[in-house]
Amino acid sequence: MENRKEIEETVLTGKKNGMTVLILSILLYIAAIALCIVSGLLMDGGRAGLGTLLLIVSILWLCVGWIPWMGLKVLKPQEALVLTLFGKYIGTLKGEGFYYVNPFCVGVNPTAGKPEPTTANEGAKFAAIAAGSNAAMAAKEALNKRISLKVMTLDNNKQKINDKLGNPIEIGIVVIWRVTNTAKAVFNVDNYKEFLSIQADSALRNIVRTYPYDVASDVDTDGDGISDEKSLRGSSQEVAERIRDEIQSKVNDAGLEILEARITYLAYAPEIAAAMLQRQQASAIIDARKMIVDGAVGMVEMALDRLNRNAVVNLDEERKAAMVSNLLVVLCGNRDAQPVVNSGSLY
Repeated sequence: MENRKEIEETVLTGKKNGMTVLILSILLYIAAIALCIVSGLLMDGGRAGLGTLLLIVSILWLCVGWIPWMGLKVLKPQEALVLTLFGKYIGTLKGEGFYYVNPFCVGVNPTAGKPEPTTANEGAKFAAIAAGSNAAMAAKEALNKRISLKVMTLDNNKQKINDKLGNPIEIGIVVIWRVTNTAKAVFNVDNYKEFLSIQADSALRNIVRTYPYDVASDVDTDGDGISDEKSLRGSSQEVAERIRDEIQSKVNDAGLEILEARITYLAYAPEIAAAMLQRQQASAIIDARKMIVDGAVGMVEMALDRLNRNAVVNLDEERKAAMVSNLLVVLCGNRDAQPVVNSGSLY
């Protein structure tokens, strides 16, 4: 595999003299116009040679004096401009200011004039609009070669992924990021925004498939050979941190920094959502029944203990069993008990 030459970012300093160049060029234009007038007077006064020379100099400046204006660059806060000269990277302007650089330098930004990464449907709508009334706006945007250094958000659409147990789920994330190395962002990848979107999708799939949606027994999520109780629903913060680290490892060559990744949507896929809801309901009912039975057994034990301690009534084992059965039926039943009064003897 051929070794690729690493491009290091070079920040151009000492270039904030755009206002000086602008004022100087305007003064030279005024001087050129004045020389035209003076040359006419000199030719009328019989000094045609000097007048002709001054006229040629002034006309030349009037024709080429606009070229230095091509090197005037204005940057707003949190903006950068990557410059190349005849195809060679010469440096990056960073920070707000009025700059002057070589007039033949060209700004480079592979994302200029392109739509943001989005879904196929929204992309088709964007293309239809851009083909009509927004065509001029897209062309104007293509001329803006500045790169934003602000903190930006990538809201990837929800995806259908199989979890650790093979259950299809739908999950969506939002990635908070920014450009830290403009040279890498421009020259190492074709379009750093699309590159980030694709790598975010890939990292999301790699991490989600190692976790179950909900807590499951005998499942190893971190690859240490020991089962744990981590899940997408219960360990969302840890999952988000792993997704952020995974994306960061993939976009280092693009000069991007991933500040945070958050899970914005998590649910079972529609085709199994109803079945999983029934499963959750059954699990909740079982847990509730266990709690009711534990409480009922405790109450029966307490009742028998107090009856024996206070010598209220002496019950043999058969009567105790009948009493326990009746109490458990009353305490664990879903409906109110209908008591039956026995007016005769208990024996």
